[in-house]
Amino acid sequence: MAEILLFHHAQGLTPGVEAFAEELRQAGHTVHVPDLFEGRTFDDLEQGMQFVHQLGFGEIMERGARAAEGLPADLVYAGFSLGVVPAQMLAQTRPGARGALFFYSCVPVAEFGPSWPKDVPVQVHGMDADPFFVGEGDIEAARALIAQAEQGELFLYPGDQHYFADSSLPSYDAEASALLLQRVLAFLAAR
Repeated sequence: MAEILLFHHAQGLTPGVEAFAEELRQAGHTVHVPDLFEGRTFDDLEQGMQFVHQLGFGEIMERGARAAEGLPADLVYAGFSLGVVPAQMLAQTRPGARGALFFYSCVPVAEFGPSWPKDVPVQVHGMDADPFFVGEGDIEAARALIAQAEQGELFLYPGDQHYFADSSLPSYDAEASALLLQRVLAFLAAR
């Protein structure tokens, strides 16, 4: 079974993120879900991103790095949207990563080093008409990352929702979320 460090999105540590972590736990995995916002949650993405801009992305990455301290090196790093930033940073720079799972977002590999570690398997999940994932270039970053990884997969789901696997938000898509979870569990079973 895998040990996972899972980072929440810009609306904070929502019940839907917690529910996703619990699904992974029920499958036998150990899941750590740090609260990068220290208890704050937001009603919408715009409010959450205003808070993120006040904190700064550097602080988000620092909080993510602190969350990994004291945990084993052989983690699977996972993140939802904003949470991909610390997850990808750690997967690329912290030795021993067993895998990476990126939901709704992907950062250009060059942000954290010259290349993706070839021995770190990765999955990237997003909707094919998501205005953030597709419209802001994350899909191109995902394709470039997958091209570098020895074991990389990009999964696109029909739809235009960003937080489609968060069961506590109106953007939730039960069918796409079920397929995402199935693919994630298969990925984790191999780790």
